[in-house]
Amino acid sequence: MSDALDTAVRGAEVFAEKAKAFAEQARTAAETAETWAQEAARAAEADTGNVAGALAHGASGGAVDPFVFQFAIFVLAIFVGYYVVWSVTPALHTPLMSVTNAISSVIVVGALLAVGMSAAGFGATVFGFLALVLASVNIFGGFLVTQRMLAMYKKKQR
Repeated sequence: MSDALDTAVRGAEVFAEKAKAFAEQARTAAETAETWAQEAARAAEADTGNVAGALAHGASGGAVDPFVFQFAIFVLAIFVGYYVVWSVTPALHTPLMSVTNAISSVIVVGALLAVGMSAAGFGATVFGFLALVLASVNIFGGFLVTQRMLAMYKKKQR
């Protein structure tokens, strides 16, 4: 019986030691986080670039041209797409081409909306039609690539 009691007491002592060590680590982490927060606050106060940007935004009346905003999103999407595609290993480019059909179908929906809106203007209609054509080429090309990829795994008939 005393062995079981000694084991239980020893287990409680080990647990207490680990709890103290964990509490010390938590205290150290909290102090580190507080230090980082103070440094970040000092850096934010010293950042004049944000102040200049805020002043320029205020000087323009706080308005951003919708075309500039949408064009910026378009340019960012180009960069993201470029880096996503080129970071894929070459062995996975064919399956990636097959998956882009779903993405291109979303582009087709957006292009149809841009072409169909009469109030959007001539530029939006032209760009919408161009997006529709390019996305359609991508979709049909993706289907052809997928068909050829699947044909590689079929048994040849003699």
